[in-house]
Amino acid sequence: MSSVIEFTFDDKELTGEKGQSIAAVLISLGTPIVRLTRFEKQPRSIFCGIGICFDCVVIVDGVANQRACLTQIRQGMSVRSQP
Repeated sequence: MSSVIEFTFDDKELTGEKGQSIAAVLISLGTPIVRLTRFEKQPRSIFCGIGICFDCVVIVDGVANQRACLTQIRQGMSVRSQP
């Protein structure tokens, strides 16, 4: 059984290893920016990495406010930047 997981981030096909978080995959691929701040549109990335802050929130399969640092990748999942 393969441990490679395929999913999309902002319509880009990405792959990671089973058990990795969305944040871990994005950082390893050089894509650390996951959202922009609401008013000033400043880029945000992974800050705490343990789910305490909300800098890494993304939309997962249509559900907003999912923390990329806590959410494991799943085959076929769709992840989008959260404005």
